[in-house]
Amino acid sequence: MKNITSAVKKKLVSKYLEKDVPDLSIKRTNINVLLNRVRDNQKNESRKKLYFSAAASTGLILFGLIIF
Repeated sequence: MKNITSAVKKKLVSKYLEKDVPDLSIKRTNINVLLNRVRDNQKNESRKKLYFSAAASTGLILFGLIIF
């Protein structure tokens, strides 16, 4: 019985005693992917600005028609 519990303890403790091996893989970034992402973000921002200005203009025109 004592051998079984010591074996179980050793297995449990060994999981936590394993040393973390640093990841030595080199991470590379593709410039084209980043540039495409920036272009897409710029397009989306310009579309949002256009939609906002159109909505604001429409709101002002409707407000002006209702008041006058």
